[in-house]
Amino acid sequence: MGSGLSGGCACGAVRYEISGAPVSSVQCQCRDCQRATGSGHVNAMAFPQAAVMLTGELRFHDIRADSGNTVSRGFCPNCGAPVMWKFTSNPEVRAIVAGSLDDPSVFSPQKVFYASRGHAWDRLDPALPKFDTLPSR
Repeated sequence: MGSGLSGGCACGAVRYEISGAPVSSVQCQCRDCQRATGSGHVNAMAFPQAAVMLTGELRFHDIRADSGNTVSRGFCPNCGAPVMWKFTSNPEVRAIVAGSLDDPSVFSPQKVFYASRGHAWDRLDPALPKFDTLPSR
């Protein structure tokens, strides 16, 4: 099955399998991602929606991003673990929270979004390209 990636929530009620390679791998330091993860940033890999097969049910919490678009953050209603995000600005993409992967070591960030909102205690790879906001596609 393509790249053979799989993962899910902390309690196992939600699982996913992914076929194919990610279209991007990013770290985002915006305040919404900080709040959603309880840390300094989110680590996420984006995939075409058709490549992600989900079992179980996610609950989504919608927020309005700085861009004015809606970000829907999917989490397990049982254990609360963040799993998958979707975007009104790019509905054919699903972002998988890297920590939800069965093998998170496959995550390799390519760039950092909203570096201007990062904290000194959240040290990311200085070699990564950093953007003060969300770059245009």
